[in-house]
Amino acid sequence: MKAKHFIPIIVSVIFTVCTGQRDAIIIRPDPFQELIFNQTDSREAWKIIESQNGLLESGIPEWVILYLNEGAAGIESLDQYSDRYVFIGENRGTNLNALKQWAMGFNAVLDFPRLLAGRVENRLISSASLYPDDEYGEYFERLIKLVSDSEFQGMEKTQTFWVKRMKDPDITEEDDTETEIEIETERYEYFIFVSIDRELLQTQLKQLMTGITTNRPPTRNQSAAINRIQNTFFEGF
Repeated sequence: MKAKHFIPIIVSVIFTVCTGQRDAIIIRPDPFQELIFNQTDSREAWKIIESQNGLLESGIPEWVILYLNEGAAGIESLDQYSDRYVFIGENRGTNLNALKQWAMGFNAVLDFPRLLAGRVENRLISSASLYPDDEYGEYFERLIKLVSDSEFQGMEKTQTFWVKRMKDPDITEEDDTETEIEIETERYEYFIFVSIDRELLQTQLKQLMTGITTNRPPTRNQSAAINRIQNTFFEGF
């Protein structure tokens, strides 16, 4: 089975942030999950009706607009971020105060590794022709866990911003599930901008990637896949 049919474990986990609240940190999924996300919760079905600065589209920072339309890659395409990797911590829900508390408590040292682990996982999956566990053996799981548990130097949490969205009644979305769920018509989306120097992150990731040992030696094909991803990892990352 091709990797595009594999739904990763790490990035699909929802991290609750406040007891009793439905808000959760959103970690951008891989392209296949993003397709599912868009089919069931298309951003085009939500209109921005309020923002942090009280203005609508014209008052929203460029990085927020780019992230909503193109993801972090859109922000990295700007000249001012050409030498940095950009990660966005995203949280959404109906309780703005809870989201503000989450943003205030966001710790770049502790929370950045989870954002990075999702991006690392996506990179490995995108270059695999099999399930990641088959493609890379134990190396895949160990690398993701190692990234999640490590501390990285140099990341900067520089900006935050929130918008409020309302479901557009003119855009209907098909739902073929039979389970009754609570339909949300308005929500806040809160974004935290984190960036890190490209060369610095590459150095730290290379050290992690080359220092992994596994209990079960990789097969010949797995060793080839591991060597290949180590040599080309930052192409398209």
